[in-house]
Amino acid sequence: MSTSPSSSAQEARRALGRRLRDLRTGAGLTIRDVAAATGKHYTRVSKIENGHQPPTVRDITEWCRLTGAEDQQPDLLATLRAVDSAYMEHRREARAGMKRVLGAHTPQRYEATRVFRIYEHNVVPGLFQTPEYARAMLEFWIRFLGTPNDIDEAVAVRVERQHIVQRGGRRFVVVLEEQALRTWFGTAEVQAGQLGRLLEVMALPNISLGIIPLMIERGGVGSAGFWIFDDDLVALETPSASIQVVQPAEINLYARMFEELKSSAVYGRAARQLIVTALDDLSG
Repeated sequence: MSTSPSSSAQEARRALGRRLRDLRTGAGLTIRDVAAATGKHYTRVSKIENGHQPPTVRDITEWCRLTGAEDQQPDLLATLRAVDSAYMEHRREARAGMKRVLGAHTPQRYEATRVFRIYEHNVVPGLFQTPEYARAMLEFWIRFLGTPNDIDEAVAVRVERQHIVQRGGRRFVVVLEEQALRTWFGTAEVQAGQLGRLLEVMALPNISLGIIPLMIERGGVGSAGFWIFDDDLVALETPSASIQVVQPAEINLYARMFEELKSSAVYGRAARQLIVTALDDLSG
């Protein structure tokens, strides 16, 4: 599937149109019925349902009223807001350097969030990375994406953002795959420093850190890492795009998946032992 903003927005527009069409047909209304009730030309109703023209907030409000689907209005409006902004292409952002890419989630979003739910499958979350680990990882992405080499500024952005962990008033519920402990960025020394940092993080009272062991029977399987900011936003990163999910129904799916993943994780002494074992294996 393409992740370019234009094609993604078009597909999202078509999906929204299909949902509106399903509401209309489910209520036993024709296109001309909706047009007559809302004062629109019937061709505009058809264009909205086929994704050729975006609906307005008023369109969706009237649609939900006519079809008796007022309970779906918040989700449909959230979908409308996301149609043209769900994907922010990394390459476009990266023209200004990796520092710009890291700005995809604004400081305002971090300041506003009270509960962070974070799942990562092969990397330590940026909020807990050492500068050396962050530098090694970001150097790869700078080379891979062909961005201007602003590594010092990019690392500084990542380190500055970590201050949110110490400010209080926020909880961080984190689930890592054991693979994240064993995926190297940089040298063994860099990896050892990062694992040591994780052990320190676990002692903070506002952080819950669970680790899913490699060889266990498990419930959920996350196909990609994702962050949930309160109940307002889910953010995912792919090699080509930063994806932001704001539809309440989809956010709820990610929240349910997060709970499944949490149920497979170990905590406390068992989680620390996995980190210590990974540390020991570095020198084995």
